[in-house]
Amino acid sequence: MHELAICQSLLHSVERTVRANGAREVSSVCLSIGPLSGVEAPLLERAWTIARAGSLAAEARLVITPSPILVRCAQCGHEGPAKANRLLCESCDDWRVTLVSGDEMLLLSVELVETPELEGA
Repeated sequence: MHELAICQSLLHSVERTVRANGAREVSSVCLSIGPLSGVEAPLLERAWTIARAGSLAAEARLVITPSPILVRCAQCGHEGPAKANRLLCESCDDWRVTLVSGDEMLLLSVELVETPELEGA
């Protein structure tokens, strides 16, 4: 289950962000995952529950937004959506396309909980 390794790597990045911003914990982590990324969102959510235990993100929600598959046609130049099992130009039906998006996993945002300022310090 490579989703657990992905979550551990994600947590490493999130904890660096927490420390760099002087926060005390994380309340949510937002990702965008394409259908061609090789990452299964339900498995990632389960792995997140395991991986976050004992970390600065122990109570953080994982919010996953699916990203669309977009291709650019080499024949007609059209850029538009495609299906995972049919990477063709929707305009001219040509197969010579370049994948623009749909194979990525992006960290969109990390919502931090600030450390309260100490009075008189």
